[in-house]
Amino acid sequence: MTQETKDLIIANMVENLPVFRAKLGLTQSELAGIAGISRQTILTVEKKQRGMTWNMFLSLMYIFKANEKTAPMVELFGLETDELKEFISK
Repeated sequence: MTQETKDLIIANMVENLPVFRAKLGLTQSELAGIAGISRQTILTVEKKQRGMTWNMFLSLMYIFKANEKTAPMVELFGLETDELKEFISK
């Protein structure tokens, strides 16, 4: 998987992170607790003051993909690309 592809899907996740949280009815603190990161990290990522790491993306992706309320949104927003599926399956 190229860095360019990673950057594109991370940017897409950042753009839609508040939508995913709202769909699950989670506060920044609650999502941070589930993902094992700080609320401050979620806050600064959502405000685009800090970049999202690849590891953070994968953690959030797993959370949103595993939840029936947000799983369809993962595909709708183009976050789970064929390239990502191949990358994960290796």
